[in-house]
Amino acid sequence: MKGPARATAVRFTEIELKNWRNFGSVKVTLPQRVFLVGPNASGKSNFLDAFRFLRDLASVGGGFQAAVRRRGGLSSLRCLAARRIPDIVLSVKIGHEDERWQYSLKFRQDSQRRPMITEEKVVREGEVILDRPDKSDKKDGERLTQTYLEQVNTNKEFREVAEFFSSVRYLHLVPQIIREPDRSVGKINDPFGGDFLEGIAQTPKNTQRARLNRIQKALELAVPQLKELELHTDSRGIPHLRGRYEHWRLRGAWQDEDQFSDGTLRLIGLLWVLQESKAPLLLEEPELSLHPGVARYIPQMFARVQRHSKRQIIVSTHSGDILQDEGIGLDEALLLFPETEGTIVKPAGSFDEIRILLEQGMSLADAVIPKTSPAKARQLTLFGD
Repeated sequence: MKGPARATAVRFTEIELKNWRNFGSVKVTLPQRVFLVGPNASGKSNFLDAFRFLRDLASVGGGFQAAVRRRGGLSSLRCLAARRIPDIVLSVKIGHEDERWQYSLKFRQDSQRRPMITEEKVVREGEVILDRPDKSDKKDGERLTQTYLEQVNTNKEFREVAEFFSSVRYLHLVPQIIREPDRSVGKINDPFGGDFLEGIAQTPKNTQRARLNRIQKALELAVPQLKELELHTDSRGIPHLRGRYEHWRLRGAWQDEDQFSDGTLRLIGLLWVLQESKAPLLLEEPELSLHPGVARYIPQMFARVQRHSKRQIIVSTHSGDILQDEGIGLDEALLLFPETEGTIVKPAGSFDEIRILLEQGMSLADAVIPKTSPAKARQLTLFGD
């Protein structure tokens, strides 16, 4: 994983969850591009949050205790179907064709209701690099309140794993937050957009301009009235996006982000983050507020980006328009099904009926959306009777 030529292909290749939020026991292979499909409250966001949890473990200012606390404590993390099984397990495999790693973490609540690690393990190419509790942990149980992953004095042998986790990017822009004049107060790396414009402003000027130019050209296809896009700073030093819209005025008119539509802001956010880095990208329902004619091309945008960067993209979606794309493989669509013992996750290709429907000429959307829809959704039409 060392060196720029090799780092581009690093990704999550497998994840295993036990007693994690919606999931009693799940183990799935992860390709370079993943589409999570399932009904509301099936666990799509919680599945993505497992990767965010790893990022929080390894990030500056984060760590195990903070990551658990940020999610409301162990009682909020532990699956309701767990019953007598106290441990939460999160295990991932990462790597590329030359080097493979596995990181596993198991934790529970101690007698003082504190999160305590019961197992932390790192394996590289079949060789165990870390296996806790170790001798030092057994002498001093307080050490098990922290992972070795988060400590620079203990993660030297697997620091690239920590750096990979901390690079994970999650984005779910909320346009109303971006429009707030005091949006960035106290916010750093806010996935909902609190410091999104500040992040653009802090990007080196040449890179910033090049990215905005590419976004402008793309937006001219989705928002034909928009002819120019730029970043400017107001008298208080707060950055704003400004677009020139063409209409009956000879030179058009400039509008700031507070006048942009929700769809325009979300599309700008998506196009920007796709250019940011080669780190894994987690996206929640990127189709929100977008016209179906735009949303249908999102998978092709991902594929084009991935051809250059090999970047892994994991997306939750309800969009039939996105799933109409014929380029989505059956291993790329992971279907979530809530059951009494917790949500199960299976690739679309594991269902014979889906394969048959595709062979008969149906689209992936036609085969998958009805299968993951709530069985009694039609009865909503009776509301108000």
